Amino acid sequence: MSRPPARRLIALFVTLAVAFCVIGARLVLLQVHDAQAFASMGERQRTRTIPLPATRGSILDRYGGEMALSLGARAIYADPRYVTDPVGEAAEMAPILEMKPMVIQRLLSSEGGFAYIARQVDQSVADRVEALDLPGIGFLPESRRHYPSGSWGAPQVVGIVGLDDIARGGLELEYDETLAGQDGEQQVEIDPAGRFIPQGVHVVRPAVPGSDVEATIDPELQYQAEVALESAVDGNGAKGGTVVAMDPRTGEVLVLTTYYPTGKHRDPARDRVTNPAVTSVFEPGSVNKVITAAAVIEEDKVSLDEVFHVPDQLTVYDYTIHDAEPHAVERMKLGDIITHSSNVGTILVARQLGSDLMAEYLAKFGYGQETGIGLPGESAGLLPSLYSWSGVSMANLPIGQGVSVTPLQMVNVYATIANGGVWTQPSLVRGTIDPDGVFHPAPPPETRRVVSEETAKTVTSMLAHVVTSGTGTEAQIPGYWVAGKTGTGKVPNPNGSGYINEYVASFIGFLPASDPRIVIGVVIDQPSTQIYGGLVAAPVFKQLGMEAIARLRIPAGKRPDFPPSAMHGR
Repeated sequence: MSRPPARRLIALFVTLAVAFCVIGARLVLLQVHDAQAFASMGERQRTRTIPLPATRGSILDRYGGEMALSLGARAIYADPRYVTDPVGEAAEMAPILEMKPMVIQRLLSSEGGFAYIARQVDQSVADRVEALDLPGIGFLPESRRHYPSGSWGAPQVVGIVGLDDIARGGLELEYDETLAGQDGEQQVEIDPAGRFIPQGVHVVRPAVPGSDVEATIDPELQYQAEVALESAVDGNGAKGGTVVAMDPRTGEVLVLTTYYPTGKHRDPARDRVTNPAVTSVFEPGSVNKVITAAAVIEEDKVSLDEVFHVPDQLTVYDYTIHDAEPHAVERMKLGDIITHSSNVGTILVARQLGSDLMAEYLAKFGYGQETGIGLPGESAGLLPSLYSWSGVSMANLPIGQGVSVTPLQMVNVYATIANGGVWTQPSLVRGTIDPDGVFHPAPPPETRRVVSEETAKTVTSMLAHVVTSGTGTEAQIPGYWVAGKTGTGKVPNPNGSGYINEYVASFIGFLPASDPRIVIGVVIDQPSTQIYGGLVAAPVFKQLGMEAIARLRIPAGKRPDFPPSAMHGR
C-alpha cells in the first residue's frame, strides 16, 4: 500500500489548520467580542415588559357613597408567535368568552407579538381560560369601571370611562389625572411556549393608585330630582329639562341633572357625556327680572313706594312688548311689577337705570362668564357687548330676551340674592382622598359682592310675595316661606332671526326665604301642555323643596316682610 504524496498531506494539514483557525476565531468572536450582543438578543426574546395599570380612584358622593368605582378584571392577550394551533385554541376559548371562534382565530393568527383577545374580563371568566393552559395566551391585571346607579345617580356629573380607558365627560374627564394614578410595569422571562420562567427575570415597578374624588352631590336629593324631572318632562310633552340645586352659603351643588329623552327613553351614553346644565343656553325670560329689580334698588334709581302706570303693551321703535295677559292701565309699585311679572312695568323701571348700569349688573351677576364649576365644555352664555346694543335692547334685555344663559348661571343669580348679595362660585367637588386615605379639601370658592345685604333682603321680600300672591303660587310649601320667580322664555329660531312658537318654562327659588338653605332651579324645555313656568316648573320645585326640607332637616323660617304694593293696598 503506497502512502499519499507528502504534498497532499501538507495541503490537508494546512486546510485543517486554517479551518480550525477560522472556527476558533469565530468562537472567540462569538464568545468574547459579540457575547454581550447575543446575550442581549436572547434576553430580549425571553423577556417581556407587562404594563401594570394603576387602579383608578373612585368618585364619591358627599356622604362617601360610590358613584363610580373600579372593579378587578383581567385582559386576555395572545403572542401569535407562540400559538401552535389557532383553530383549536379559538374553539376552546370562544364559548367561555362568548365570542365567535373566527374572531379569536383571526387574532391568534395576526402578525406581531401582541394581540388583545378580550378586555376587562371578569376574574372568574379569565380563570376558566387560564385553566386551559393554552400556548401563547397571557393575562394582564386590569380594572373595569362600574357605575352602581346605572343611568341614574348624576350620570352627567360623573361622566364615563370607556373600554379604551379614555375618560369622556363629567368629573371622570375633568379630574382624569387625579383619578388615573400612575401605571407601573413588570418585566418577566417566558419560555418558547409563552409561559413564565419561575427562576427568570422578575422586576416590578408597582403602579400608584389614583386618588378618590369626593363630590358635593346629595345622592337622595339627586335621585328624587331625576325622578321628578323625568315625570315633568314626559308628563308635559317637553323636549327635555334641567334641575339644579345648591347651597347658597357655600356654592356646593347638591343636585345637577338633565333629562333629554331619545324618543320616550333615556339615552345612558349621551347622559354621561353631555351636560346641558352647563353646556346649553336658553333665553331666561322673566326669571331675569330679579337682576333688573336688584340693580334699580342698589343704585337707588326707584323708590319702593314709587307708583308706575303700567299699560298691557309698550311699543319701542318697531318692537311691541306685551304683558302675559291683557289689562287696563294698572297702578304698580316695583313690588307689584315683580310679583305679577309685568314685562311692560319692568321696562319702565329699567329706563330709570339706563343701559350702562343694566349691562354692568348683568355682568356682575355672572352673565357672559363661565361659572368655573369644573365641568368640561362649560358655556359662558351670550351677553351682547354694550356697544352692540340696539334701540330695543333696553326693552328686551331687562325682561330676559336677547341674552342667553346656562341653567347653572341662572340658578347662581338666585343663589347670590339668597346669600345676602354675595356671588359664590358653584362647586361640585369637596376634595380628594389620596391613596393613603388623607383628605385634601378643594380650594375655597371665589366670591364677590354684587349687591348689598339690604338690597338682597328687599329683593327676597319681593320674591316671597311672588310665591304668596303672584305668578308662583304653585311653589308654595305649607309651613314654609318660599321666595322665587317664574319665567317663560321664548325659543330663538335656530335657522334665522326671531323666535319660533316654543317656550322654556322655569321656576327658580329658595327656602326658607328669611334664612335660605337651598336654592332650586327647574327649567322645562319646550313643554307642549302649558308654556308658563308657574304651571309647569313651579310644581317640580315644590316637590323637591319638600324633599330637601326632610332630607336636610331645614327649619321653618320667620315670615318675611312684603314690599309696598299699590295693588294690594300697601
